[in-house]
Amino acid sequence: MVIKVFLASSSGSTAIKKKQQDVLGFLEALKVDYAPLDIACNEDNRMWMRENVPVEKKPTNGIPLPPQIFNEESYCGDYETFFDAKEDNAVYAFLGLPPPPGSKEAKEAYLLENGPVENGTIVNGTDDAEDEENLEAEEENIDDDTLKAPVKEEEAQEEVEDEEAKEEEDE
Repeated sequence: MVIKVFLASSSGSTAIKKKQQDVLGFLEALKVDYAPLDIACNEDNRMWMRENVPVEKKPTNGIPLPPQIFNEESYCGDYETFFDAKEDNAVYAFLGLPPPPGSKEAKEAYLLENGPVENGTIVNGTDDAEDEENLEAEEENIDDDTLKAPVKEEEAQEEVEDEEAKEEEDE
């Protein structure tokens, strides 16, 4: 699956440029495959984006501004929803992608599926022998280091913030 990011290469708005840079920089830091699609130089891209942003997500004037993010043909959201997902450590869910092992999203998904964890053991409120066998099989498949691995999203956010700070210092 390829993430499509619709952007304007020749935007006169500094705010739009910063939002576009934020999205692209974060996707690059997460090593997410994406395709930047320019709406300023390509009328087909502009028309496709405008037609495929859901009506309820369009501004009152009806023309959505970049960046707009899609997973193939499926609309993910605009910059504000991307930013909210980033703040909630839910970028992979926002993009419709499976989270990588070791990320906060992967751990949270695992906990939602299997229940809370106490002292490395999943607590599901039952003592069935079958549940215990399943638990042992799952524990064998989980590498403790994977759950402790650095979170890629947080690192990506730090990289983006460091780059922005450097740019501000250069100005």
